[in-house]
Amino acid sequence: MPVSEPRNAVIPEARVLPEATLDVSIVVPYYNPGVRLRTTVADMVRVLDASGMTFEIITVSDGSTDGSPFTLEGFPESVVRRVSFARNTGKGHALRAGLGLGRGRYLGFIDADGDISPELLAPFVSIMQSEQPDIIIGSKRHPSSSVHYPPLRHLYSWGYQHLIALLFRLHVKDTQVGIKLVDRKVIADVLPLLRESRFALDLELLVLARRLGYTNIVEAPVRIYERFGSTISLKAVWLLLVDTLGLYFRHSIRHEYDAALAARAGVGDAAPPGPD
Repeated sequence: MPVSEPRNAVIPEARVLPEATLDVSIVVPYYNPGVRLRTTVADMVRVLDASGMTFEIITVSDGSTDGSPFTLEGFPESVVRRVSFARNTGKGHALRAGLGLGRGRYLGFIDADGDISPELLAPFVSIMQSEQPDIIIGSKRHPSSSVHYPPLRHLYSWGYQHLIALLFRLHVKDTQVGIKLVDRKVIADVLPLLRESRFALDLELLVLARRLGYTNIVEAPVRIYERFGSTISLKAVWLLLVDTLGLYFRHSIRHEYDAALAARAGVGDAAPPGPD
């Protein structure tokens, strides 16, 4: 069970969103990010405050053991809400917990490691207000994106996105960039269906949202400057692949989501997704 700092109140994982009382909620899941966590969160507060919107930042420690949760002391609880899990369960689990607490009209998430600048939140919010899409996702393949990291990581990303197109017929160019902003109605419908606890939650959210008819997805440019020493391990790549294949098995072979999707859509028995 998660524990809210500093009051140590037990918070069950929510499947129904609380009342919307703010413009934006941004979830920041993290595991042992060190002192850069506070820098990232402080930058987010500055950017969102300058936007003129009401907001909250929900930080979720996924069993961090490096003392990083304590670097967030001093932020007002009304601005930065702190949630901690006692053990490492997975980024997806942390995201589900954080999104379930969101009080924003728009709900999103961003990685805590600093590779993706919090400055991007401003254009994401602007796009959401002006174009009113269902989902905005950061995309390394947007023509205006600026991405600097090793060729091997480019290769991993290229191969993974081709696999996604083959398995799910999900025609977006990049599913895994760690910044997204979603209309509240989409999260309200999809959150009760989400199962992923590790790295494939982004994909699961997009696949299920499409099944529910939320197809207005905007891909926005990003700037990614990988930190010195930041790497994607072979273990992480393998786990993402395992989780992706597991999602495909549940979704397209066993059709385990169909009944729940039909119930959310209110249309009786669900049929397997047809070709786009």
